[in-house]
Amino acid sequence: MSTTPSDASLDPTPEHRFTFGLWTVGNPGRDPFGDAVRAPLDPVDTVRKLADIGAWGVNLHDNDLVPFDASPSDREAIVRRFRAALDETGLVVPMATTNLFFHPVFKDGAFTSNDPAVRRFALAKTIRSIELGVELGASTYVFWGAREGSEVGAAKSTLDAFDRYLEAINFLCAYVRDRGYDLRFALEPKPNEPRGDILLPTVGHALAFIERLDHPDMVGLNPEVAHETMAGLNFVHAVAQALWSGKLFHIDLNGQRIGRYDQDFRFGQEDLKEAFYLVRLLEGAGYDGPRHFDAHPLRTEDPEGVWDFARGCMRTYLLLAQKARAFDESAEIRAALEAASVPQLATPTVGPYSAEAARALLEEPVDLDALAARGYANERLDQAVVELLLGG
Repeated sequence: MSTTPSDASLDPTPEHRFTFGLWTVGNPGRDPFGDAVRAPLDPVDTVRKLADIGAWGVNLHDNDLVPFDASPSDREAIVRRFRAALDETGLVVPMATTNLFFHPVFKDGAFTSNDPAVRRFALAKTIRSIELGVELGASTYVFWGAREGSEVGAAKSTLDAFDRYLEAINFLCAYVRDRGYDLRFALEPKPNEPRGDILLPTVGHALAFIERLDHPDMVGLNPEVAHETMAGLNFVHAVAQALWSGKLFHIDLNGQRIGRYDQDFRFGQEDLKEAFYLVRLLEGAGYDGPRHFDAHPLRTEDPEGVWDFARGCMRTYLLLAQKARAFDESAEIRAALEAASVPQLATPTVGPYSAEAARALLEEPVDLDALAARGYANERLDQAVVELLLGG
């Protein structure tokens, strides 16, 4: 994918805070019906290539870098080599997480497994992974409850599972506080896959769970485009609620079609209009965290196609950010927003309660016929957005 002088503004730089996971560009194209089509990537080569194409950081599960059965000496050598590549390139590790889903021991869950020995092992594995993340400079630690769920309703008490989930996150928060680490947690909701039903399936569920924690200030969200979209929900609304709650600690960007398995397409590959609204929300709200692409190159791609995929994620985000600025600067769109009364929603309806305000509200004359007859010019507004995106 060549870059010409006319599109130099689409060249990503570390200031854009774009990140990829070792598991994203390193995905070998394996799926439930076919084996890998690409060779595994050396994490050090991944770091160097990401730096070459303008990324800011690289994220990882513990076992993306250190094999599950690595000895302490092997771990030390692997981390030392990886750390050297980070220092060489200037790439950072803003986020880390634990793989609590791949090994057969987690078949019934990790923090919510029915077996206490599995739950204890999951906590110990997470603590070791937190230590790895801190060692590499991570400031956010993500929890995706991939196996925290069930397929058989009678096989797990959901009330007990929530107790164990809460116990685990409380314990890990206390560990981080006891160690004095500058680290915050982010829960990653998902409705299903790999479990039939996963606990904390949406942003709303996770927000309610966080309020029950001992240290809710430490814990926020890592919403993912594909996960809310899989459930047929509006991802932009979910991110807005996370922002409104002060809980958007991290975000996973990709593409997804409603009603499908977790596709993890390149960002912007599906539903460009919703991707535009998402970028406009993040940029307009002043979100200063990583723009993390939790997506996978298509199975059709060779090794060069992997880097076309990574460049495409970043270029699409930058294009949509340009469109968001054009939206805000467009006189035509401002007029359409006024016609739709969009700015009026920011005006308080009644203000704080008082007996006088309530009395005035009840005595206020209302012309219901006039209110019901008005239009909100949404067709005009939506068409203006479509034409903006299509270059009309």
